[in-house]
Amino acid sequence: MAEPVLYEVAERVATLTLNRPERLNAWTRDMGVLFYELLQRAAEDPEVRAIVVTGAGRGFCAGADMELLQSIGGGSAVVGEQATLYPSHMLQIPKPIIAAVNGPAAGLGFVIAVMCDLRFAAAGAKLTTAFVRRGLIAEYASAWLLPRLVGPARALDLLLSGRVVLAEEAKEIGLVHRVCAPESVLEEARAYARDLAVNCSPRSMAVIKSQVYLDLDADLPHALERALREMEASLQADDFKEGVASYVEQRSPRFPPLSKGRVGEGAARSS
Repeated sequence: MAEPVLYEVAERVATLTLNRPERLNAWTRDMGVLFYELLQRAAEDPEVRAIVVTGAGRGFCAGADMELLQSIGGGSAVVGEQATLYPSHMLQIPKPIIAAVNGPAAGLGFVIAVMCDLRFAAAGAKLTTAFVRRGLIAEYASAWLLPRLVGPARALDLLLSGRVVLAEEAKEIGLVHRVCAPESVLEEARAYARDLAVNCSPRSMAVIKSQVYLDLDADLPHALERALREMEASLQADDFKEGVASYVEQRSPRFPPLSKGRVGEGAARSS
Protein backbone atom coordinates (compact mmCIF):
# COMPACT_ATOMS: atom_id res chain seq x y z
CA MET A 1 0.00 0.00 0.00
CA ALA A 2 1.33 3.43 -0.96
CA GLU A 3 2.36 5.81 1.79
CA PRO A 4 -0.38 8.42 2.46
CA VAL A 5 2.25 11.19 2.36
CA LEU A 6 5.29 11.23 0.09
CA TYR A 7 8.51 13.01 1.02
CA GLU A 8 11.41 14.13 -1.12
CA VAL A 9 14.23 16.63 -0.83
CA ALA A 10 15.87 18.28 -3.82
CA GLU A 11 17.95 21.45 -4.01
CA ARG A 12 17.37 22.18 -0.30
CA VAL A 13 13.58 22.08 -0.72
CA ALA A 14 11.46 19.38 0.95
CA THR A 15 8.20 18.47 -0.80
CA LEU A 16 5.40 16.79 1.14
CA THR A 17 2.76 15.28 -1.16
CA LEU A 18 -0.59 14.13 0.22
CA ASN A 19 -0.97 10.81 -1.56
CA ARG A 20 -4.50 9.45 -1.82
CA PRO A 21 -5.26 10.69 -5.35
CA GLU A 22 -8.19 8.31 -5.81
CA ARG A 23 -9.96 10.13 -2.93
CA LEU A 24 -8.74 13.65 -3.76
CA ASN A 25 -6.24 13.15 -0.91
CA ALA A 26 -8.98 13.06 1.73
CA TRP A 27 -7.44 13.16 5.20
CA THR A 28 -7.15 10.05 7.37
CA ARG A 29 -5.63 9.36 10.79
CA ASP A 30 -2.60 7.71 9.22
CA MET A 31 -2.12 10.63 6.86
CA GLY A 32 -2.26 13.08 9.76
CA VAL A 33 0.30 11.23 11.86
CA LEU A 34 2.72 10.81 8.95
CA PHE A 35 2.25 14.37 7.70
CA TYR A 36 3.37 15.89 11.00
CA GLU A 37 6.22 13.40 11.36
CA LEU A 38 7.54 14.38 7.93
CA LEU A 39 6.98 18.06 8.59
CA GLN A 40 9.09 17.76 11.73
CA ARG A 41 11.75 15.87 9.77
CA ALA A 42 11.95 18.75 7.32
CA ALA A 43 12.09 21.25 10.18
CA GLU A 44 15.02 19.43 11.79
CA ASP A 45 16.98 18.60 8.63
CA PRO A 46 19.78 21.18 8.24
CA GLU A 47 19.84 20.56 4.49
CA VAL A 48 16.20 21.65 4.11
CA ARG A 49 15.67 25.39 3.89
CA ALA A 50 12.10 25.61 2.56
CA ILE A 51 9.08 23.29 2.40
CA VAL A 52 6.40 22.78 -0.25
CA VAL A 53 3.09 21.03 0.47
CA THR A 54 0.95 19.71 -2.39
CA GLY A 55 -1.41 16.91 -3.37
CA ALA A 56 -1.08 13.97 -5.74
CA GLY A 57 -3.33 13.79 -8.77
CA ARG A 58 -5.98 16.42 -9.42
CA GLY A 59 -6.70 17.50 -5.84
CA PHE A 60 -4.92 19.18 -2.94
CA CYS A 61 -7.02 17.75 -0.11
CA ALA A 62 -10.79 17.23 -0.07
CA GLY A 63 -10.89 17.45 3.73
CA ALA A 64 -11.43 14.67 6.25
CA ASP A 65 -12.34 11.35 4.68
CA MET A 66 -16.11 10.88 4.91
CA GLU A 67 -15.73 7.34 6.25
CA LEU A 68 -13.60 8.76 9.04
CA LEU A 69 -16.17 11.45 9.82
CA GLN A 70 -18.98 8.92 9.88
CA SER A 71 -17.06 6.65 12.23
CA ILE A 72 -16.06 9.26 14.80
CA GLY A 73 -18.43 12.18 14.31
CA GLY A 74 -15.56 14.62 13.75
CA GLY A 75 -13.29 15.95 16.48
CA SER A 76 -9.58 15.92 17.19
CA ALA A 77 -9.20 12.28 16.13
CA VAL A 78 -9.39 13.48 12.53
CA VAL A 79 -5.84 14.75 12.86
CA GLY A 80 -4.52 11.50 14.32
CA GLU A 81 -5.26 9.65 17.53
CA GLN A 82 -1.63 9.73 18.63
CA ALA A 83 -0.97 13.22 17.30
CA THR A 84 -0.83 16.14 19.68
CA LEU A 85 -0.15 18.53 16.83
CA TYR A 86 -2.68 20.51 14.84
CA PRO A 87 -2.47 22.50 11.60
CA SER A 88 -1.56 25.62 13.58
CA HIS A 89 1.74 23.88 14.44
CA MET A 90 2.77 24.72 10.88
CA LEU A 91 3.04 28.38 11.94
CA GLN A 92 5.75 27.35 14.44
CA ILE A 93 7.94 25.49 11.95
CA PRO A 94 11.00 27.77 11.60
CA LYS A 95 11.17 27.38 7.82
CA PRO A 96 8.93 28.86 5.12
CA ILE A 97 6.12 26.56 3.97
CA ILE A 98 4.56 27.11 0.54
CA ALA A 99 1.32 25.41 -0.48
CA ALA A 100 1.01 24.33 -4.11
CA VAL A 101 -2.78 24.04 -4.27
CA ASN A 102 -3.10 21.92 -7.38
CA GLY A 103 -6.84 21.27 -7.05
CA PRO A 104 -9.75 21.26 -4.59
CA ALA A 105 -8.93 22.24 -0.99
CA ALA A 106 -11.90 21.78 1.33
CA GLY A 107 -12.47 21.66 5.07
CA LEU A 108 -9.33 20.39 6.76
CA GLY A 109 -7.57 20.61 3.39
CA PHE A 110 -8.45 24.30 3.27
CA VAL A 111 -7.01 24.74 6.76
CA ILE A 112 -3.76 22.98 5.82
CA ALA A 113 -3.38 25.35 2.86
CA VAL A 114 -4.16 28.41 4.99
CA MET A 115 -1.64 27.42 7.66
CA CYS A 116 1.12 27.42 5.04
CA ASP A 117 2.97 30.73 4.88
CA LEU A 118 2.28 31.29 1.18
CA ARG A 119 -0.20 29.79 -1.27
CA PHE A 120 0.25 29.17 -4.99
CA ALA A 121 -2.94 27.86 -6.61
CA ALA A 122 -3.79 26.30 -9.95
CA ALA A 123 -6.14 28.37 -12.08
CA GLY A 124 -9.70 27.30 -11.39
CA ALA A 125 -8.83 25.42 -8.19
CA LYS A 126 -11.75 25.30 -5.77
CA LEU A 127 -11.33 26.29 -2.12
CA THR A 128 -14.00 26.04 0.56
CA THR A 129 -14.13 25.99 4.34
CA ALA A 130 -17.17 23.65 4.10
CA PHE A 131 -17.48 23.30 7.90
CA VAL A 132 -20.87 24.95 8.26
CA ARG A 133 -22.32 22.66 5.59
CA ARG A 134 -21.31 19.60 7.62
CA GLY A 135 -22.63 20.88 10.94
CA LEU A 136 -19.14 21.78 12.14
CA ILE A 137 -17.47 24.98 13.33
CA ALA A 138 -14.36 26.86 12.19
CA GLU A 139 -11.82 24.15 12.93
CA TYR A 140 -8.21 24.23 14.08
CA ALA A 141 -7.82 27.99 14.68
CA SER A 142 -9.02 28.92 11.19
CA ALA A 143 -11.24 31.54 12.87
CA TRP A 144 -8.07 33.08 14.32
CA LEU A 145 -5.99 33.13 11.14
CA LEU A 146 -8.52 33.81 8.38
CA PRO A 147 -9.50 37.31 9.60
CA ARG A 148 -5.83 38.18 9.78
CA LEU A 149 -5.35 37.09 6.17
CA VAL A 150 -8.44 38.51 4.47
CA GLY A 151 -10.17 40.67 7.09
CA PRO A 152 -13.10 39.85 9.42
CA ALA A 153 -15.92 40.41 6.91
CA ARG A 154 -14.38 38.24 4.21
CA ALA A 155 -13.47 35.59 6.77
CA LEU A 156 -17.08 35.52 7.95
CA ASP A 157 -18.25 35.19 4.36
CA LEU A 158 -15.99 32.17 3.79
CA LEU A 159 -16.85 30.56 7.13
CA LEU A 160 -20.59 31.29 7.38
CA SER A 161 -21.47 30.38 3.81
CA GLY A 162 -19.02 27.56 3.19
CA ARG A 163 -19.23 28.60 -0.45
CA VAL A 164 -16.72 27.56 -3.08
CA VAL A 165 -14.12 30.18 -4.01
CA LEU A 166 -12.08 29.77 -7.16
CA ALA A 167 -8.36 30.49 -7.13
CA GLU A 168 -8.86 33.72 -9.05
CA GLU A 169 -11.24 35.18 -6.43
CA ALA A 170 -9.02 33.83 -3.67
CA LYS A 171 -6.15 35.87 -5.09
CA GLU A 172 -8.31 39.00 -5.26
CA ILE A 173 -9.12 38.80 -1.54
CA GLY A 174 -5.55 37.97 -0.50
CA LEU A 175 -6.07 34.32 0.35
CA VAL A 176 -3.88 33.09 -2.52
CA HIS A 177 -0.65 34.81 -3.54
CA ARG A 178 -0.19 33.52 -7.08
CA VAL A 179 -2.46 31.80 -9.60
CA CYS A 180 -0.61 29.48 -11.97
CA ALA A 181 -1.40 27.21 -14.86
CA PRO A 182 -2.45 23.84 -13.40
CA GLU A 183 0.47 22.04 -15.00
CA SER A 184 3.03 24.47 -13.54
CA VAL A 185 1.74 25.27 -10.04
CA LEU A 186 4.03 22.79 -8.28
CA GLU A 187 7.10 23.84 -10.22
CA GLU A 188 6.40 27.54 -9.60
CA ALA A 189 6.03 26.88 -5.87
CA ARG A 190 9.27 24.89 -5.88
CA ALA A 191 11.07 27.59 -7.86
CA TYR A 192 10.02 30.17 -5.28
CA ALA A 193 11.17 27.84 -2.50
CA ARG A 194 14.51 27.26 -4.24
CA ASP A 195 15.09 31.00 -4.47
CA LEU A 196 14.56 31.28 -0.72
CA ALA A 197 16.86 28.31 -0.14
CA VAL A 198 19.68 29.78 -2.24
CA ASN A 199 19.50 33.49 -1.51
CA CYS A 200 17.93 33.98 1.92
CA SER A 201 19.40 33.46 5.37
CA PRO A 202 17.78 30.47 7.14
CA ARG A 203 18.23 32.23 10.47
CA SER A 204 16.65 35.43 9.19
CA MET A 205 13.68 33.56 7.69
CA ALA A 206 13.09 31.70 10.96
CA VAL A 207 13.15 34.89 13.01
CA ILE A 208 11.00 36.84 10.54
CA LYS A 209 8.37 34.08 10.41
CA SER A 210 8.26 34.05 14.21
CA GLN A 211 8.01 37.85 14.33
CA VAL A 212 5.07 37.96 11.93
CA TYR A 213 2.96 35.40 13.78
CA LEU A 214 3.86 36.50 17.31
CA ASP A 215 3.28 40.16 16.45
CA LEU A 216 -0.28 39.45 15.30
CA ASP A 217 -1.24 39.56 18.98
CA ALA A 218 1.28 42.17 20.11
CA ASP A 219 0.87 45.90 20.46
CA LEU A 220 3.32 48.23 18.71
CA PRO A 221 5.65 48.82 21.69
CA HIS A 222 6.09 45.08 22.29
CA ALA A 223 6.58 44.38 18.58
CA LEU A 224 9.20 47.13 18.41
CA GLU A 225 10.95 45.85 21.52
CA ARG A 226 11.13 42.34 20.01
CA ALA A 227 12.41 43.70 16.70
CA LEU A 228 15.17 45.65 18.43
CA ARG A 229 16.31 42.58 20.38
CA GLU A 230 16.28 40.45 17.25
CA MET A 231 18.10 43.14 15.27
CA GLU A 232 20.86 43.33 17.86
CA ALA A 233 21.24 39.53 17.76
CA SER A 234 21.25 39.43 13.95
CA LEU A 235 24.05 41.99 13.75
CA GLN A 236 26.23 39.58 15.76
CA ALA A 237 25.32 36.51 13.69
CA ASP A 238 27.41 34.89 10.97
CA ASP A 239 24.52 35.30 8.51
CA PHE A 240 24.85 39.07 8.60
CA LYS A 241 28.56 38.92 7.93
CA GLU A 242 28.03 36.51 5.04
CA GLY A 243 25.14 38.55 3.63
CA VAL A 244 27.29 41.68 3.50
CA ALA A 245 30.34 39.83 2.17
CA SER A 246 28.39 38.12 -0.62
CA TYR A 247 26.93 41.46 -1.69
CA VAL A 248 30.31 43.22 -1.71
CA GLU A 249 31.94 40.32 -3.56
CA GLN A 250 29.01 40.01 -5.99
CA ARG A 251 28.49 36.30 -5.42
CA SER A 252 25.77 33.98 -4.16
CA PRO A 253 25.60 33.85 -0.35
CA ARG A 254 26.82 30.80 1.54
CA PHE A 255 24.59 30.99 4.60
CA PRO A 256 25.07 28.26 7.21
CA PRO A 257 22.15 25.88 7.88
CA LEU A 258 19.57 26.54 10.54
CA SER A 259 19.98 25.05 13.99
CA LYS A 260 18.11 25.66 17.21
CA GLY A 261 21.11 27.43 18.68
CA ARG A 262 21.09 29.89 15.77
CA VAL A 263 17.40 30.86 15.96
CA GLY A 264 16.50 34.17 17.54
CA GLU A 265 14.61 34.69 20.78
CA GLY A 266 11.18 35.06 19.19
CA ALA A 267 11.52 31.99 16.99
CA ALA A 268 12.71 29.94 19.92
CA ARG A 269 9.67 30.97 21.96
CA SER A 270 7.25 29.93 19.24
CA SER A 271 8.73 26.45 18.78
